Amino acid sequence: MSDCLFCKMVSGEIQPDTVYENDEVLAFRDINAQAPTHVLVIPKRHIATINDLNDDDAGLVGKLYLAAKQVAKQDGIADNGFRTVMNCNAGAGQTVFHIHLHVLGGRNMQWPPG
Repeated sequence: MSDCLFCKMVSGEIQPDTVYENDEVLAFRDINAQAPTHVLVIPKRHIATINDLNDDDAGLVGKLYLAAKQVAKQDGIADNGFRTVMNCNAGAGQTVFHIHLHVLGGRNMQWPPG
């Protein structure tokens, strides 16, 4: 999608602070970090919301979580603990309509999150 911020990152039009990348996934630091580690993990293929996923996307969603695991290990937060969050639609806080998995860590997380 030509107007999608994250698609522009995938295409190289915008250069994020990339921390992990493979053929299907891109992970980069959030510019509005809510924790010492706050990374967004996105599929390189545009999918607007969780509601737009289909059965064929199950493997891709799993790859987002495997990338999150790698990011947590790289940033040294895997053993102490980290949180992953994926919001769906504006009412849940989704502001960029390209699915993305937040990886947050480096501080104690509270529950409920808000």
